[in-house]
Amino acid sequence: MKYAFCNELFGDEPFERAWGAARQLGYTGVEIAPFTLLPGTEMVDVNDVSAAHRREVRQTAADAGLEVVGLHWLLAKTAGLYLTSPEPAVRRATGEYLRALAALCADLGGRVLVLGSPQQRNLLPGVSYAEAEAYASEVLRDAMPACEDLGVTIALEPLGPAEGDFLLTAAAAIRLAKLVDSPRCRLHLDVKAMASEKSPIETIIRNSRDWLVHFHANDPNLLGPGMGQVEYGPIFAALKQIDYQGWVSVEVFKYEPSRLEIARRSIEYMRRV
Repeated sequence: MKYAFCNELFGDEPFERAWGAARQLGYTGVEIAPFTLLPGTEMVDVNDVSAAHRREVRQTAADAGLEVVGLHWLLAKTAGLYLTSPEPAVRRATGEYLRALAALCADLGGRVLVLGSPQQRNLLPGVSYAEAEAYASEVLRDAMPACEDLGVTIALEPLGPAEGDFLLTAAAAIRLAKLVDSPRCRLHLDVKAMASEKSPIETIIRNSRDWLVHFHANDPNLLGPGMGQVEYGPIFAALKQIDYQGWVSVEVFKYEPSRLEIARRSIEYMRRV
C-alpha cells in the first residue's frame, strides 16, 4: 500500500513542518486542497497560484520526501461554478476551471483530481437527476482534452445522502464516467461514503475494479481509519484482490485528540491491518 494524507489534516501548520512530520510517520504522498495554497482568501481561484508558488510547493513536498498525489476539494470556496447547473455559461466556466485545476495538478507533480465538492454539484431547483447527469457529463467532457494532454485523471467521488443528492453511489459515479467516455474520467472511493451504501464496502470495491483510481481512508465518525467502527481487514483484502495500485489517502473531518495523533494512529492501524 502507498499511504498519503490530505494536507488540510494539519490545519495551518506550515507545509514544510507538517509534511516533514507526516513523512517521519511513514506517509509518502500528500494530497492538496487548492484553497490551502491561497490562505486567507475567502474565494479561491487557482489561476492566482503563481508559477513560482507552484514550484515552491512541489519542491517542499520533494524536500520532505513526499510525492504530490493530486488535488481534492476542487470547487470548494469558489464562486460562480457548478457541475450540474442548467446555465450554459456556468457550465462553461466550470469546465474551464477544471482545466485550470488539471494544469495546477500537473505543475505540482500530481496525477489525480478528486471531484467531490457536493455544494457545487447537488441538484438545483427544477433540475432532475437525469438533467443534472447530462449537465455534469458536458462539463467533464469539456475538461477531458486538457486532462488527456497533461496526464491528469478526474476521479468522480460518490458521497452519502448526508452530504447531498447527486452521485450517492459508486454505481452512479461509474454511470457518469461512462457518459463522459474518456480514460481520464474514472472513480474515487471513500470509506465514509461507502458506509452509507447498502452493499458491503468490500463488495463495492470489487464491483468497481475496472474504474477505481484513488481511495480515501476514514470512518463515518469523521476520524481516521481504525478510529471508529469500520474494520479495514476486508477492505484491504478487497483492494489487494483487485490489484489496486493507487494511493490510500487519509482524509478526516474531526481533529481530536490532535491532528498529529490522528495521522499517527491512522497509518499505524493501516500498516497493522
